[in-house]
This record gives sequence, C-alpha cells and structure tokens, in this order.
Amino acid sequence: MCEGTKKHAFFLLFQDSFAPFTDISKGPVHPPLKLPTRTGFNVLSLFFYLYSNELLMRYFLFLFFPLFSVSAFSQKNDFTVHRLSLPPEISYYDNQFSGLYISDEKLFFMSESRLQDLAEPKLYTIKVSDLDRKISDSNFSLPYQKMHIYNLDLLREKIKEKGDDYEGLEAMVIKGDDIYFTVETATPSANCYLLKGHINYTNVVMDPDILVTMPKPVNRNRSHIYNAGFEALAAEGDNLFAFFEYNYFPQVNFVNMIPASSLEKGGEIHPMFTDRIPFRVTDITSVRPNGYTALNYFYKGGGDDAVYRVPKTDASANRLTMDSSGAYHSYCRLIDISFSGTLFTWKTLWEFPEEYFGYNWEGIAAYKKGYFIMNDKYTPAKPYSSTLLYLRANEVKP
Repeated sequence: MCEGTKKHAFFLLFQDSFAPFTDISKGPVHPPLKLPTRTGFNVLSLFFYLYSNELLMRYFLFLFFPLFSVSAFSQKNDFTVHRLSLPPEISYYDNQFSGLYISDEKLFFMSESRLQDLAEPKLYTIKVSDLDRKISDSNFSLPYQKMHIYNLDLLREKIKEKGDDYEGLEAMVIKGDDIYFTVETATPSANCYLLKGHINYTNVVMDPDILVTMPKPVNRNRSHIYNAGFEALAAEGDNLFAFFEYNYFPQVNFVNMIPASSLEKGGEIHPMFTDRIPFRVTDITSVRPNGYTALNYFYKGGGDDAVYRVPKTDASANRLTMDSSGAYHSYCRLIDISFSGTLFTWKTLWEFPEEYFGYNWEGIAAYKKGYFIMNDKYTPAKPYSSTLLYLRANEVKP
C-alpha cells in the first residue's frame, strides 16, 4: 500500500476531526452504528453491512486495502513529443518563463518579470490556431503579441515594505479578463504573494490594492525551503488553489484554497491537505472538474538544492533520480492530481524521455488531448534558451 493511499484512508477516517483546521464545516454525517441481528452473516452480508455503515467501511478499507493496492508508478499513458521552434524574441533565455495558460483561444507565456534585474514585466501570447499549424508545419513562423504588465513595480514596493524580497512571478491563472499571479520571494522571506490584474487587448494592468499574503510553509525548526514559492496555481469555480513547490514535509502538507471573491477584502486562505509529493511541483493545469495535471521536476544539483532529495527510505522515489552508482540525475514526469473536497491525492501519469530530463520545465497547459510544456531557460547545455514542446497523446491500446 503506497504512503499516499494510507494517508488518504487515514484522513477519511478522521476528516471530521481535521475539519476545524481546514475550515470545512460540511463533512459527512455518520449514521448511528447498528449491529447486525440476523443470522447467516457471511462475507456478502458483511460487505452490504459495511456499505450501509460508512464509518465501519472506512475502518475496513484502512485495515485491508493493502491487499488490493497496485503500484502508482505504472506508465499507462504515452505521448509523442513535438518540439516547436519559437520566434527569437520569445525563445530568448532571459525571459525566464515560469507559467503557461490557455484563454481566449491563445496560449499565454508568463515571464518571471524579474524587476530586480531590470527585466521588463510582460506576457506573450500566440493563437492556438497558429500553434496547431506549427505542429503540422515546422517551417511556419509563429506570429505573437507582447503584453506589458503595468503597476507590478508598485506591488513590488509594497512587498518590500512588508519585509519580503520580490524575486519574480511564478504562476498564473486567467478567469475571463481577470488574471492572477503568484509572486516568489527570496528564500529568507517569510511570505509569498497573490496578485490580481485585468487583461486589456494589448496589456495587463495590475490592481495595486490587491496583495494577498501567503506565509511559506516551514520546517519544524522554522527554516525555509531553499528557492521555493507557490509555483503552481489552479482555479475551480470561485476558488484558487496555490500549490507550494515543496510538498514533502514530514508533518502535514497543504495547498492554499483562496476564494477569488475574497481578494478585495485581503484574501481568505483555507489550507487543504495534500499527500506528500516528492521533488518539485513547478506548474499545474486543469484537465477535468477537480482534476489536474502537474509538472513534477527534480534537479540533480547538490548544495541548497539537495533539500529536494528524498530520504533513502523512499526507495520508489529514489530509483527515479539515482543511477546504480548512487549518483543523482535530473528527472521530470507528469502527475495526475485529484481533489476530493478535503484532500489532494496524486499518481504518476507519464515520465519524460531521458533526453528531456535536463530541462527545467516550469510551464504546462492542457490542450486538446495533450499538453504544451515550457522550460524557464535552463537546458542540458549552453547556450540556454526557452523551449516549447507539445505532447500529443497517443492512442492507448487495451
């Protein structure tokens, strides 16, 4: 039984006890327990009895589910990788893209907009119809549009006044003409931030009065995770879900649920439990109601980056990032994430081919039966550049 399944079963058993901590007040109501009185109580009647008594069924699943569990690491999906050449202005390495999103029939590319490096705050867009043509015709030159982001400098100053150091935009969600960004801050900073802006035809104007503080999760000794922020952002109805990049704390791990309608009043943060996820979660895209695909990336580097290595006791994760000699290598996969209303769980969807392990993948957007994937700038070797892939799903034979 994998750890995620055990935690899910445990959580289901005691979710009513957790409700005060997750601000969930409408949990299931358990019927009074009634012992069976009829004779001839066999396996079939036991099943129906447990089915009619939800609490006992939960205990039964918690104790006996290991007998029926299967591996979460089977490769059940396959994709054909299309590498799409980009206009030089977009592929330029110092854009450092950190998010993709599809809205209004356009693919939005979010630059980190590192104001501290005097970078221009901006987005780019390319029509998905042009990307369709590019997939079938590699010689086609992609037209694009640049969109300047206004008022981001004002928000950076407000972040500084709060004692935190702005490092760049990290995630993006678009709802109609409204756009939401997360801001990563320097490792010693206590908080990251959620911003809101408005999309015009040629630019984005940020609301300088909306600045939602999101405290960073910390280790038990109160230390911060190196180079980690809320790297992935998703939307479901009125709710925004902000995923921290590091989700392997030995204690509980959370995703921030924030009603978009609460931002004008400072933002309401409701922590939702998530199973532990190894490595980094670098971006996420919605694929169904309460269902998402995320990039799960591991960088082989040591030093401060070694915090993303998992303990040797986690053999299933270590085998993905270590060779037979014990040396680390970079690694990336797609993971499927589901939300039950109280808990996020995950499973492996697809592993990138080894030739793409060395790219720092930071953007994903679901499109048709596949995904657009983007790195920031880091590639296996210099010269660095921003690279766009389209993963087209292959037909899976039964």
